[in-house]
Amino acid sequence: MADIIIKNAYVLTMDPDIGDIEGGVIVIKDGMIKEVGRSTESTADKVIDAGGCVVMPGLVNTHCHAGMTLFRGYADDMPLKEWLENRIWPAEAKLTDDDIYNGSLLACLEMIRSGTTAFADMYIHMDRVAQAVENSGIRAALSYGMIDFGNKEKADAELNEGARFVREWNGKAEGRITTMYGPHAPNTCSRDFLIRVKEQAVKDNVRIHIHVLETEAELNHMKEKFGMCSIHFLKGIDFWGTDILAAHCVWLSDGDIKILAEHGVNISHNPVSNMKLASGIAPVSKLLAIGANVCLGTDGCASNNNLDMFEEMKTAALLQKVSTMDPMALPARKVLEMATVNGAKALGIKSGVLKKGYNADVIIVDLKKPHLTPIYDVASQLVYAASGKDVRTTIVAGKVLMEDFIVNCLDEQGILEKAMQTSRDLVARINA
Repeated sequence: MADIIIKNAYVLTMDPDIGDIEGGVIVIKDGMIKEVGRSTESTADKVIDAGGCVVMPGLVNTHCHAGMTLFRGYADDMPLKEWLENRIWPAEAKLTDDDIYNGSLLACLEMIRSGTTAFADMYIHMDRVAQAVENSGIRAALSYGMIDFGNKEKADAELNEGARFVREWNGKAEGRITTMYGPHAPNTCSRDFLIRVKEQAVKDNVRIHIHVLETEAELNHMKEKFGMCSIHFLKGIDFWGTDILAAHCVWLSDGDIKILAEHGVNISHNPVSNMKLASGIAPVSKLLAIGANVCLGTDGCASNNNLDMFEEMKTAALLQKVSTMDPMALPARKVLEMATVNGAKALGIKSGVLKKGYNADVIIVDLKKPHLTPIYDVASQLVYAASGKDVRTTIVAGKVLMEDFIVNCLDEQGILEKAMQTSRDLVARINA
């Protein structure tokens, strides 16, 4: 007997070999997808009627700082340097373990509500982030954010902490947690430190999550210091590979794009954050055209204000169209691939596709809404008209975390109240 059967659904499999299935059925057992088709002989204790809904892979947010939900709206409409140095970094210095847990739990709640079933996180106090992930039921690839600024003593301490976290949490939460190394960026980490991180990641058989060329300031800094941009600098130390998740990648030349594609680097595009901080527009269309694996991320709430991947999909599509002056750039189906298939590939998880043998990370999107009527093309409807608020049910590893818009894995009201109190306490400490 199966655990869950979802029936009467418009199934968006994201598998080109299967395609979309109208009136389809999904069978889930032991956390995995067992059947995808038009009918089934299986039975289950739980049967979900998804009539009038789309059943699709859960969305994968490939760049996030979950604990930064506490800074939602805290420092808006500011230049990046002032935002970071005068507001965000001083505030982060006051964060406690409990702050990060409460903020991360809020992030998990928000993502479950809006259809994200897996996310990549790089931040501080990461044990508490991992505990939030474990308690919420969501899936995550977590890394401790490391910065050494060329200080040998700090580099040793940072790498030791990164390694401890990687080994302690990899595979935990029944396999829902995987770990990565998280060197912050090429302009905040020394050459020797980045070489050591790469060697350690290879030794531990885990991936690396890093910010790359988010800003023109980073580009200029690297050129002044090393006579080359971050892409060529990292190529020179044999850093690039399919194990790298590079966030942002805004300031790329055509040569940089070729290097990233040739080395199979995974690129996390964060359009809302890049727009809000006026960082620039990543050349996503060029990256995809050359075969690079481009996925989507929201970045933290301090530079996005929400974790809604549906909003991120729409923004990504529209930004490429207006920046290239081509209305056919980045069509809806391709953006959906970025948010599902490509994201799962970047994190090295067997999700992002509704197919036998894959993780049962599934969402049900309710199309019976005024703003989603009428329907001509389901993919276009999801990208251009839907929002995270339309997600009716969220399932991760075969467990129903939200059903019929009600979150049953967490105390939602308690989390909201705790986050409000935590934010007030944090601001009081900052002001003191």
